[in-house]
Amino acid sequence: MAKKKTKFMCQECGYESPKWMGRCPSCHQWNTMVEEVEIVGKAPRGAFQHSAPSGPNKAEKITSIETTQEPRVKTKLRELNRVLGGGVVPGSLVLIGGDPGIGKSTLLLQVSSQLASMKESVLYISGEESIKQTKLRATRLNINEDDLFVFAETNLEIISGTIEEMNPNFVIVDSIQTVYHPNVTSAPGSVSQVRECTAELMRIAKTKGIAIFIVGHVTKEGSIAGPRLLEHMVDTVLYFEGERHHSYRILRAVKNRFGSTNEMGIFEMKEEGLEEVENPSEIFLEERSGGSSGSTVVASMEGTRPVLVEIQALISPTSFGNPRRMATGTDYNRVNLLMAVLEKRVGMLLQNQDAYIKVAGGLKLDEPAIDLAIVISIASSFREKPTKATDCFIGEVGLTGEVRRVSRIEQRVQEAAKLGFERVILPGNNIGGWKIPEGIQVIGVKNVGEALQYALGG
Repeated sequence: MAKKKTKFMCQECGYESPKWMGRCPSCHQWNTMVEEVEIVGKAPRGAFQHSAPSGPNKAEKITSIETTQEPRVKTKLRELNRVLGGGVVPGSLVLIGGDPGIGKSTLLLQVSSQLASMKESVLYISGEESIKQTKLRATRLNINEDDLFVFAETNLEIISGTIEEMNPNFVIVDSIQTVYHPNVTSAPGSVSQVRECTAELMRIAKTKGIAIFIVGHVTKEGSIAGPRLLEHMVDTVLYFEGERHHSYRILRAVKNRFGSTNEMGIFEMKEEGLEEVENPSEIFLEERSGGSSGSTVVASMEGTRPVLVEIQALISPTSFGNPRRMATGTDYNRVNLLMAVLEKRVGMLLQNQDAYIKVAGGLKLDEPAIDLAIVISIASSFREKPTKATDCFIGEVGLTGEVRRVSRIEQRVQEAAKLGFERVILPGNNIGGWKIPEGIQVIGVKNVGEALQYALGG
């Protein structure tokens, strides 16, 4: 008979230790070591036999391997298809994380209904709600499909048996932290349970060609709860972001083996469920007030989609020895760098000014092309001179004050022209080699001082 002994495992990184420690020596987190029972001896027959993905059982020349484009199943949510890289890949394992109450279950239940309406067999496994509670949610979302099956269970062996019996095309597991393997003695949601359950679901997905979506809880820091190994095991990792007090939700891909990781999908939460936003630029600019200083518009790229976003700045004299700097939606260090460029290259005395920078709409922008818009916003607020409401700014700013070229300039300018902007100030090196849309003026600048001349008249 196998002997049992205990070990302590970090719930953040999976580090194992024979004794308890207050601080994990691997990830340096406090109070994350949890006692688990380890079985020593021969494992039960059939336990943890994780099959490798189906494929050839011998080495082959890469030139002799025949491949075809992976088939994809397109849902009726084009925003989701965009983030996934064109649709759901059969046999893939997709992890969706997000804050509690953000709409993960609502999104997956809607996707399940859409797939079921396409005569695809879908099994929705709920580990947090009963069948009746899931039915109440489906009734609110007007979901009533015969090919959508609901199963309330947390035992992985029973779940595996049900999948074997039904052989559905798609499986949703809500959530992975509630599912447990009976051969693992630790509590559901622990490192061992999450690792073994995910490995078993991966085996099912790869051997049977079933696309599986799993929901993952997030920690207070915003990362998916459990070991980082969970994100490495799956094919795609999606984050569902937004604030519960606002109706807009953003779906981002941070890992995708079958597509780009730079795509973004935008949804609006309504009483009848999530609706996709086809033109997010109008949403982010609809409440912009004209004639106010410190406000500019930038054409930012989110994957393959250009999005026009308002950047706001508030510069005011400080009452303390050290001025306060705050940035929301962009990098704090980048704001300090750009303010130093304004002081050194333009001569603006900002060292005694408080600075507050915000990207309106709750977006997070990190590409260099927003530098020029941030600089113009700061200068506009400092000089109390508003920019024209029909101006758009694009460009990266270097430490010497030069405005450097950016990628995909034609798509950015076309988006600005589509929304009625009359003038775009961009890097001079980006002019030429592409067609300028009708009705919009394109101005190329070499440095920050020249851009300020056009934007603020000096």
